Amino acid sequence: MSNSLLLEREARITQALALEKPDRVPVVALYTSFAARVTKTPLSEFVKSSFTAARVMIEAADMIGGFDGIDYGSFFPSALSLLWLSKVKLPGVELPADAGWQVHEQELMKQEDYERIINEGWPNWLGQYLTERISPTILQDVMADAQDTPEIFDLWNAKGIPVLGGVMATIPFEILCGARSFAKFVRDLYKMPDKVEAAMAAMMPFMTKQALETTKQIGKKYMWVGGWRAAGSMLSQPLWDRFVFPYMEKVINEVIEAGVTPILHFDSDWGRDLARFKVLPKGKCIFAPDGMTDIYKAKEILGDTMCIMGDVPPSMLSLGTPDEVYKYSRKLIEELGPTGFILHSGCDIPIDAKLENVQAMVAAATGK
Repeated sequence: MSNSLLLEREARITQALALEKPDRVPVVALYTSFAARVTKTPLSEFVKSSFTAARVMIEAADMIGGFDGIDYGSFFPSALSLLWLSKVKLPGVELPADAGWQVHEQELMKQEDYERIINEGWPNWLGQYLTERISPTILQDVMADAQDTPEIFDLWNAKGIPVLGGVMATIPFEILCGARSFAKFVRDLYKMPDKVEAAMAAMMPFMTKQALETTKQIGKKYMWVGGWRAAGSMLSQPLWDRFVFPYMEKVINEVIEAGVTPILHFDSDWGRDLARFKVLPKGKCIFAPDGMTDIYKAKEILGDTMCIMGDVPPSMLSLGTPDEVYKYSRKLIEELGPTGFILHSGCDIPIDAKLENVQAMVAAATGK
């Protein structure tokens, strides 16, 4: 039964991706800490291992019921460190036992590191940076999480729930921004743009290489391509045109050419530049905004190019009523579906979301 259910749900998502009309609009969940809260699991326990996190998330899935896919199947703090090139503070370690984990952004990378990236090469510089400035065990932690991932996906498959993500790629802008800290990195773009651009050129051959290899090894068809501070709302048009879009377009196309579907998990407001993404191949991407990009505008501009996934607001899931969530979700389904649309929360379901509200979001799609 679980295998047939898995295939049914995968087919529904695949049809939405291809801008076809599935039997109904699929609904995909995205959560981590919400699972700990709703199952009454201390966050300090939740973060102890990726297997613990996965099992708690599956327990929460049983409580929610009926959704068609999960964006990632566990919690991997080492992945956050890699994406942000920053230390991650964890509950029960650096923080109180039930405090949310925090990316501790600070200026760990200095201006002279641009020159080192150019001269030493990205892999050599990165390995040294991670072990000396993040954690001496970070590389072992990353490898351990990678080895556990296939078994974690098997746990979800056994429940008939496909995991869409699990591996993520991004562009040099986002990685350097985390390492330098936002204000200092933007200053670098103005004060030493050629040096930053040369460092980015040295990084680009490695932006998707390992992520694609891992995605293929674990047998996944989807991969996140993330953007959060590279949104047009954060940058002037000249900076975005020079330091963001050329790299984003190349990363996305590399993922597509490898036979993998990029889920464009874009936080912040990308509305100014949505039309630029129409150059991407038709029916090969999922655009997943976090609520700050106008999802109706995204559908209007990109709906004939890629599937749109969203966009129930975190605030509504936390503070609203089940009736409000249901009506909002139905409005999305009726106005953005039935083709090329997947119902989803605006980024992560927050830790304090009400279970009945999440159930209402799912029921709006499934009718159950």
